[in-house]
Amino acid sequence: MNKVILMGRLTKDPEVRYTQTSNTLVASFSLAVNRRFVKQGEERQADFINIVAWGKQGEFCSKYFKKGQQVGVIGRIQTRNWDDDKGQKHYVTEVIAEEAYFAEGRRNDTASDGTSNFENTFGSEVAQNSEFELTPSDDLPF
Repeated sequence: MNKVILMGRLTKDPEVRYTQTSNTLVASFSLAVNRRFVKQGEERQADFINIVAWGKQGEFCSKYFKKGQQVGVIGRIQTRNWDDDKGQKHYVTEVIAEEAYFAEGRRNDTASDGTSNFENTFGSEVAQNSEFELTPSDDLPF
């Protein structure tokens, strides 16, 4: 099974392009996803994950997602490679977005109980970034 669920902040506005053959919209953006654990004495680290959204999903992302917003993405991991003009091989791993949600409340985008779309889908414990810091008393399995 190939399924990814991410929540993070957009590092910039989505970039839009269209395929040459079928003129299909493709939106690309990057999410900064905080790592769950923080080493004592260090700042929280984040992974920057490339996301690609096609067609209607891409249109939604390009229209409503903006730099700095916290969003949730459900999709699948895909790898691809190609040779450039100089014969150099390039590899990329990206997430193909199948679903995308706002993960933080907005005045016009919250339910009557104040929860966001992402919270309503996955539960508040996920949407509230269940991240925590380790303390020296925590037992680790490694």
